Amino acid sequence: MLRSPKKSFLHKEVVQVLCSEQFSARLAPIPVKTKLLPLGAFMLAGVSSLAMAQQAAPDPAKNLPTVDVKADADKPDGVRATATRVGKTLQDPQDIPQAITTVTGALMEQQHVGSLKEALRNVSGLSFNAAEGGRSGDNMNLRGFYTFGDLYLDGIRDTAQYNRETFNLEQVDVLRGAGAMLFGRGQAGGVINQVSKTPLRMEQYKFTGSKGTQGFQDATADINKPLNENTAVRVNLMQRDEGSWRSNPVTETQPEIHRKGAAVSLGLNLRTDNQFWINYQRSTTNDNPDYGVSFDAATRAPGKILPPNTFFGSKNNFDQSKTSMTTLINEYRFSADTQLRTQIRDAEYDRTYWAKTPSLTTLPDASGGMGGNQTRASNYKTTTLQSDLSTKFQAFGMKHEALVGFEYLKESSYRSTLQNYGSVTAPVFYPYQPSLAAAANRFTSKSQAVYVQDTVEFIPKWKLTAGVRRDLMDAQYSSTTSPQLKFGENSYRTALSYQPDASAHYYVAKSSSFSPTADLYQLTSQPQPAERSNVVEIGAKWLIADGDLALRAALYRATKYWERNGDLDSTAAILTRKRGTSGLELEAAGRITEDWEVFSGLSFMNAKILEVAENINATTGVVTYGNAGYVGQQARNTPKYTFNVWSTYQVDGKWQVGGGVELKGERQAFNPSGAAAVPTLNGAYQPNTAPSYLRWDAMVKYEYQKWILRLNIKNVFDKIYYDAVYDNGAFVVPATRRSAVVTAEYKF
Repeated sequence: MLRSPKKSFLHKEVVQVLCSEQFSARLAPIPVKTKLLPLGAFMLAGVSSLAMAQQAAPDPAKNLPTVDVKADADKPDGVRATATRVGKTLQDPQDIPQAITTVTGALMEQQHVGSLKEALRNVSGLSFNAAEGGRSGDNMNLRGFYTFGDLYLDGIRDTAQYNRETFNLEQVDVLRGAGAMLFGRGQAGGVINQVSKTPLRMEQYKFTGSKGTQGFQDATADINKPLNENTAVRVNLMQRDEGSWRSNPVTETQPEIHRKGAAVSLGLNLRTDNQFWINYQRSTTNDNPDYGVSFDAATRAPGKILPPNTFFGSKNNFDQSKTSMTTLINEYRFSADTQLRTQIRDAEYDRTYWAKTPSLTTLPDASGGMGGNQTRASNYKTTTLQSDLSTKFQAFGMKHEALVGFEYLKESSYRSTLQNYGSVTAPVFYPYQPSLAAAANRFTSKSQAVYVQDTVEFIPKWKLTAGVRRDLMDAQYSSTTSPQLKFGENSYRTALSYQPDASAHYYVAKSSSFSPTADLYQLTSQPQPAERSNVVEIGAKWLIADGDLALRAALYRATKYWERNGDLDSTAAILTRKRGTSGLELEAAGRITEDWEVFSGLSFMNAKILEVAENINATTGVVTYGNAGYVGQQARNTPKYTFNVWSTYQVDGKWQVGGGVELKGERQAFNPSGAAAVPTLNGAYQPNTAPSYLRWDAMVKYEYQKWILRLNIKNVFDKIYYDAVYDNGAFVVPATRRSAVVTAEYKF
């Protein structure tokens, strides 16, 4: 049975997101009780006092329309998002002329997701990269293109090399296609924006504890407390420990995960037109990393000479990190249609690791021997200032939605290998002890950007969006061959939309992007053209079942020029000179009936290398080219198809059952920038290839009053499969075998 109209669109969990100060405080038009100047205006104008703000802001009750929110507390719309800031302003994803996938907090909770990587399994067209030293931490491909320059937290760049957790995330928005003028720095695949939890207006407490197979256990707390009518605080805590089905056969040492996190958000002036949030987040990891199994050159497949459960690490290996971020946010509403939103963030990321790479044929010894050693000590600091002014107005008989903004980013980075306190045959490394002999790699960078965009409804139901952004980057490097780089580039975004009614949106869009991310350029021996992307997309979005079910389709062509290498230790900065992906995406999210929910995506990708790499030798200055045999070949780590579905059914008021499927096609691993012969097998082109896989998951939930008990079974059929590929071709990482987790949740 379909839901009645008065129960659709905004339900309990969506209402909480909308009420979250990270999104908006417009749901209740409450009179202003503050006279503070907006933070963005304060910074832009250089005002030294608050004297100019002594006139009281107009009573918003006279300007803001009353929003009639109807919520169904029993059956919230958990997997369909109705609000996002990925377009710089608060919008319904239905209205954005670009493909968007949102992984909601409810979906992550149903699947018992702990890491960002697990959450992104729900995104079609996405694959995972393994990390062999150069680019460790979260590392994904979207539509066949790297995303390490496109990871954001609340709209601010978050591209450090670390593993992200979801305990403090409300949702994850994936804006597909070139980030264009919205984010400036960007690849052709899209932007992954994590949305933090911030204070709600109601009192809310939730505690969870989980226990599972393979040594899994975790605990979380989500505490929201209004202190008065204008002030609230929210605290989120997490601790997670996890083992593995793989082990060193001599010592029985396993890959391990030990992670902790704490986040505090304080909201001030929450029921006024001049709101502030102070957010602090800290997370630590103390893992024993798993670098997988080697590919077999004789078969071009994951090696089978050793058992797949063979782990090459020892108890002395480590992957430790410390991440801390402090963010100040100000949102000032001049009127119902005009607001200025400003953010300042200071972030620091420390990471160190010693990992063992696997051997194809020889079992490890007690020290993990026979495998190679990967070591690193790194420190990365960023300071970001970002301000966006959005407004709606009418001019020349047409409706306008305008956006003007600026951004400043300062980066500093230090990276070194670790000092060996043992011998060549019996190495010993300690955390954060850099090599005394090897030269450290350092860079500092300053980036500035200004941007403007306008969406004009030039005739009823037809809108034209046009935007431009100017990015400048000035970076200094420790390299003697390329001590400085400067770039100045424009990015553009255009779209034509037709919305015959609130339930349908048809669009054609074109966007471009420039990627002035300093760590993508540090190995360029001489200035080379900037990395650029162009994307053309035709799409449609529909709301059916009284708005409870969202459907979308997108057909696109993405092209990247002067693609940089993702491995920071590579000697070739340029990976390919030109390559492209053509694809089709289909997606559904929401309720099919009163009790049946679904979240699903299907993606077909045709990713090809169009022009091979062109690099400059750092010593001789000679131009080198990748082997021409790579032209026309499938791009690495880009499956031709992916499919995912997650569905739940509410059996009665207490019981809910659910399950899902994740399907990915073959993914190739090779280095196209080299001049050596292309990889072959039996006389035909055949690089190392991770096989396709199909994974099944299941869930059962029982809810009684304030308690929830949930059982999650992942990889139900205990399949051995490989989900992360080291794309230069050395090895591939096996995923988790069948596991079961029982979770108890208490909320009030």
